[in-house]
Amino acid sequence: MEIVSQIGAGVMDSLAYLGSLAMLGTRAAYFTFVGPFRGKPLRLQTAASQAMEVGVRALPILSLITFFIGLILALQSAYELSKLGAMNIVAKAVALSMSRELGPLITAIVVIGRSGSAFAAEIGTMKVSEEIDALEVMAISPVNFLVAPKFLAMIVMLPCLTIWANTMGILGGALFGVTQADFTVGSYIQASIESLFLRDIFSGLIKSVMFGITITAVGCFEGLATGGGAEQVGRSTTRAVVISILLVVAVDLVFTGLFFFLGKR
Repeated sequence: MEIVSQIGAGVMDSLAYLGSLAMLGTRAAYFTFVGPFRGKPLRLQTAASQAMEVGVRALPILSLITFFIGLILALQSAYELSKLGAMNIVAKAVALSMSRELGPLITAIVVIGRSGSAFAAEIGTMKVSEEIDALEVMAISPVNFLVAPKFLAMIVMLPCLTIWANTMGILGGALFGVTQADFTVGSYIQASIESLFLRDIFSGLIKSVMFGITITAVGCFEGLATGGGAEQVGRSTTRAVVISILLVVAVDLVFTGLFFFLGKR
């Protein structure tokens, strides 16, 4: 009975946590899309600065990782396809894997490490130094002031990063295709484009938007929930990274299943 009660308590805590994330995400969406029309202006300059940090500065490491992921995918798929005499399918396998799944997921994990942790550390430091309390004393909503710009930057930049990641992954596969599978650069790119449908691209972009919302909600919530002391900032940052990865994978599973069953109809 004690084990059952502990499991029940854990489930209730998890549901309460998810409810808090949903509430924070809803408030951030309100201040981003509705608030500006109701006299609560969005800090667009801050959002642009966050977009630069989330998006542009992530390009070098994201490009390197996804290029190698595309090359690895080509090597692994070619190992089996060569046994069937179907090396011409390598381009299709890499393009579909990147656009549907690995492009959005790898991008989200890179952004969690760079930006999700930074959100938690920044807001957590402000909470410890009582800057959040100062905002509330001045009747300034911390969600509007701190979370909404990050929310906007993330949902705009993560799909853009995903498109870039897909492109770099395909180019990584092209390196193998040109050197080992008798493709030319043009024929490989053409084969990749012909293998993709709009639903393949849009499914990945929809996932990336949901990943962006999840990363922002977790990072900011953990920052706002930081306790007293500098040590708690590190713990909040670690929790933000771990929980973000867990929830991103869970969201990925949900939407992959949804697209699978919708695609069968």
